[in-house]
Amino acid sequence: MTGLTDAVLLKLYRDMLLVREFEQQLENDQKRGRVPGLLHTGVGQEATLAAIAHVLDPADAFFPDHRCHGLCLLAGSPGDRLMAEILGKAAGVCGGRGGSMHLADRSVGNFGGNVVEGSMLATALGPALAWQMRGERHISAVILGDGTVGRGEFNESLNLASVWKLPVLYCCINNQYAISTHVTAAHPSANMSDLAAGYQLPTAMVDGNDIVAAAEAARLAAAYVRAGRGPYFLEFHTWRWQGIFSGEMRSPDEVRLWKEDREPLRRARADLLLRGAASAAELDAIATEVRETVAGWARFAHESPLPDPATALDFVYADPEVLTL
Repeated sequence: MTGLTDAVLLKLYRDMLLVREFEQQLENDQKRGRVPGLLHTGVGQEATLAAIAHVLDPADAFFPDHRCHGLCLLAGSPGDRLMAEILGKAAGVCGGRGGSMHLADRSVGNFGGNVVEGSMLATALGPALAWQMRGERHISAVILGDGTVGRGEFNESLNLASVWKLPVLYCCINNQYAISTHVTAAHPSANMSDLAAGYQLPTAMVDGNDIVAAAEAARLAAAYVRAGRGPYFLEFHTWRWQGIFSGEMRSPDEVRLWKEDREPLRRARADLLLRGAASAAELDAIATEVRETVAGWARFAHESPLPDPATALDFVYADPEVLTL
């Protein structure tokens, strides 16, 4: 049995709906040319993102990967300003300068993503070391995919975190594919926890499409790190709906399995109804409210102005003195 109450599970369900609606709105905007640059969504991974957000405090730090718009949203960044940022608007949380891949909002613990996947594995050690030296019980959470495990920073980060017992929560979102390479073609094991275990830190694997199991696993992992016992590697097995390129390179059977049988929102809804935590009408009302909320954010983002070109050099340096020749 899980320690999660019906009220908490209902909130997590709403969080998942919010992430799904938010990212599908972004996908629509991308198709209409409103999103500058690339867009990588986490559609299909909502339970994993909701579970991670559930255990983080604003005083913690987290380092998102490319598919973490939903985590940034659930951490507390205003949805309208977050959407405006991804659309490159001046009203965005970074003034339109960060976009999809460099979202940052220190007020909610978001230390920012990076277009170079894996780099965050190194920078996540910084706040973790600072908190350890100060005796503060905060968490530095870094989000990585199965593909990122193949980078050198993975080994360097886990090694140092383990040796120094740093408060780092490694959240590995194993969605089976690195770009278009299946996990079994890139690693000796389909489970990244097998590789992490070599660095003598505790590991766990969980069904990342089961919000009950994912939230409980995240709670246990976060409690371990927050207690000052050192790093923890938590692996969520999930699947992203979208391919990295236009079109679909995965088999129809695989797509059907993950979009139907293992679809996280459908599973969460069925569980809530079975528990009697809410009626079908109540869950439908939540979905309607979420759609209206996201539609309002989209209107704000669409109507917001682009950054003033005169401010292009703002925030480039801490205290700039720029000479114009």
